[in-house]
Amino acid sequence: MADDPAVAAWRGLLIAHSRLVPAIEADLRAAGQVPLPWYDVLLELNAAPGRRLRMSELGQRAVLSRTRVSRVVDELAAAGLAERQPDEADGRSSFAALTPQGKSALRCAWPVYREAIRRRLGALDAAQCRELAALLEQATAGAESGPGVTGRSGTPAVGESS
Repeated sequence: MADDPAVAAWRGLLIAHSRLVPAIEADLRAAGQVPLPWYDVLLELNAAPGRRLRMSELGQRAVLSRTRVSRVVDELAAAGLAERQPDEADGRSSFAALTPQGKSALRCAWPVYREAIRRRLGALDAAQCRELAALLEQATAGAESGPGVTGRSGTPAVGESS
């Protein structure tokens, strides 16, 4: 196993995630910005048509468990950054919608988030970052078509939504 390149890549990905995510979360917190899970949900809502998504679709797009997405939407609603809206066509379903305050919070957090990413990936040059992004996209493309796996198809890159 130790000499398996795929296992080594997977281990590297897990280690990078376990170290980089908390570091970026700490940077956002230190700057008084929204927590990273909130940022992720706000970003997805901002990128959606009409700045709203069905809760089930948001659960597929966000980098959180579906249960966690529901809790984050409740937290965002309590903070006035998002709201739950009933689905008039399907009473069993609801939408999460971005509020103007949520859009403002997203815009305010973006420069801090971008700088935290750049600082944490500072050992890589621009070409290496592009290569890493392409490799990770290639690696996840197969996973998104696997049984029982949901992906982030259609999600814009960070900062591309307005």
